Amino acid sequence: MDWIRGESVGRGSFATVNLVLPKGSSNSTLFPSPTAVKTSEVSTSYSLKNERHVLDRLGSCQQIIRCFGDDYTFENGEKYYNLFLEYASAGTLADQVKFHGGRIPEQNIRGYTRSIVEGLHHIHSNGFVHCDIKLQNILVFDDGEIKIADFGLAKKSGEEQSRFECRGTPLFMSPESVNHGEHESPADVWALGCAVVEMVTGKPVWNLEKDSNMWSLMLRIGAGEESPMIPEDLSKEGKDFVEKCLVKDPRKRWTAEMLLNHPFIEEVKNVNEPSPRNHFDFNDWVSSVSDSTPSSPESEESCQWNYDSCSFSGGNRLRQLVTVEVPVSWSETDSWISVR
Repeated sequence: MDWIRGESVGRGSFATVNLVLPKGSSNSTLFPSPTAVKTSEVSTSYSLKNERHVLDRLGSCQQIIRCFGDDYTFENGEKYYNLFLEYASAGTLADQVKFHGGRIPEQNIRGYTRSIVEGLHHIHSNGFVHCDIKLQNILVFDDGEIKIADFGLAKKSGEEQSRFECRGTPLFMSPESVNHGEHESPADVWALGCAVVEMVTGKPVWNLEKDSNMWSLMLRIGAGEESPMIPEDLSKEGKDFVEKCLVKDPRKRWTAEMLLNHPFIEEVKNVNEPSPRNHFDFNDWVSSVSDSTPSSPESEESCQWNYDSCSFSGGNRLRQLVTVEVPVSWSETDSWISVR
């Protein structure tokens, strides 16, 4: 054992999560820093071993948490199974909802949703179903990148299962999962719709009464005619996206591959890109009239844009500045602002 168990960062029903620290001063651990270790007693380690199995077969994907291996340890007379995973210091999307006061800005939601859909597309195209998509299982990293985690309940697509098998979190379960025990890729898409609603409102997609229980919730999801409420303050594209996810008939529900082309996330700008460090720190930067025009009606009416073309590259602008008939005086200070 070339590592020691560090600070506790989480706890579930059958597993604990700690930071991994190098043993002594040798820094001999083979894992990158920081790394988290997810641990359970061997007798209750089925879900952790299943997570390792699924992650190994999914391979590399930017939107899915990385696994660095596993091992066994003997501690206090007990045998433990340990799974080593990427550590997300910014918590989960559920934490982001709290950080933003109960509602994540829609532009951020678009970026997060795009990443989740890309991850789901990779999972489904490789023949697996996650079975427990929810905000608590979407990790957030320091740079704003997010990744799907917790594959303990994941399964092979089409795998035979018990008619009454229950997988996942009740508030995110699909009608077919409740009614027929079907846990296939459409169920992940349903859960995604529930997660988007929760990012918008800060509340579960199903409005639960104070004294309601899990069985009454199951009846509402599976047997009732009620459909989850679509948030009114979501954009038109956002409402349509959620509606495509929350279609009761799984055969008519959009797939992750179809959702990749939905206007809500199709052309989303990566909100996690680092900010430019200077005026020229842009990759293939092009400014267009439509991108530059102010968004408010008042600004649109009061401003006139005199560009000769619909796109105006930084390189062309620099060439114009240095080839005008009257040389530009870079020493003039009237229009400059000192920045410290």
